[in-house]
Amino acid sequence: MSTTTRFSRQDSRSEITAPVELTLPDGRLNPAAVGWARSPLIRTDGIGPRRSWGRNKRWEYWNIMTPRFIVGVTVSSIDYAAVHEVWVFDRESNEAVHRAATVVPARGVSLPGSLGQGPVTARAKDLRIEITEETGGVRMRVEVPRASIAVFAEKPAGHECLAVVVPWTDRRFQYTVKDVARCATGTIAIDGEVYDLPAGESWAVLDHGRGRWPYDITWNWGAGSGRYRGSVIGIQVGGKWTDGTGATENAFFVDGRMHKIHDDVTWDYDQADFLSPWSVCGGGLDARFVPFYDRVARTNLGIIAAATDQCFGVWSGTFTTANGEVIPFEGIEGWAEHVHNRW
Repeated sequence: MSTTTRFSRQDSRSEITAPVELTLPDGRLNPAAVGWARSPLIRTDGIGPRRSWGRNKRWEYWNIMTPRFIVGVTVSSIDYAAVHEVWVFDRESNEAVHRAATVVPARGVSLPGSLGQGPVTARAKDLRIEITEETGGVRMRVEVPRASIAVFAEKPAGHECLAVVVPWTDRRFQYTVKDVARCATGTIAIDGEVYDLPAGESWAVLDHGRGRWPYDITWNWGAGSGRYRGSVIGIQVGGKWTDGTGATENAFFVDGRMHKIHDDVTWDYDQADFLSPWSVCGGGLDARFVPFYDRVARTNLGIIAAATDQCFGVWSGTFTTANGEVIPFEGIEGWAEHVHNRW
């Protein structure tokens, strides 16, 4: 009879400093991979439909925020379907260009087994996405009707990210890399008019994921990127989906250096009014988030359903480091979201 292993809070607090496989040969979660890292050290080639078909989730999500535009680009595969999306929001006109594609069965998509092993590509009707690693960063080329994106997300030497394994059990687990506050350069074209991304004012954020998920789950995710008093500030917070696992998806970044937050943070927001201010506190973080736009998305395709409120706005507050230094921040743009998914 097979058994299900659960992991301790102490396991999830371990810092991983050398490459390790996410899965064992039998497809279960490798106990040595449980923890967190400052770079994407976890190898995830074992995630695929050969085991636990229908529960494997693989994706790359990039967000780009500029003074004029907000962009979201998603490439994903969930075994039985490829689900892609491109969203470009004009902050001046409050208009959006949007193209989404669900391809069943999954085809026309390429996602490397582990982060950085190769290009990420998606092809569907009226949608083309290509994301490639280059020296010093990642280049994105995106084409949909009315819009094209050509952006380079810089990654300076020594820039740290938050890599976390969330161990629900040894059969259901998630590896995620959250990489915030990456300076973005390039162009966005809408209806043939080309806009340059203002240098030093445009930011890219990566959400990379490989894992085997439960069918029904709710989560919070918040991120912010910007400059304050001469330093580059990055904010990364998560909640709900990690509850009870010991893992936390929380960190604060200053000039590319990560301060890991091991404690859970408390989210306080009004689900009847997502545009009212949010509060996210705990582990040294005391943050207030004031939204200016709620991107509402509702999907119901039967076995796949999602309800998303992704609120874009401005973060302010303080972070207190482990040695007692208080770091204030304000005017840091980003988002906070509430999501319920069945997939």
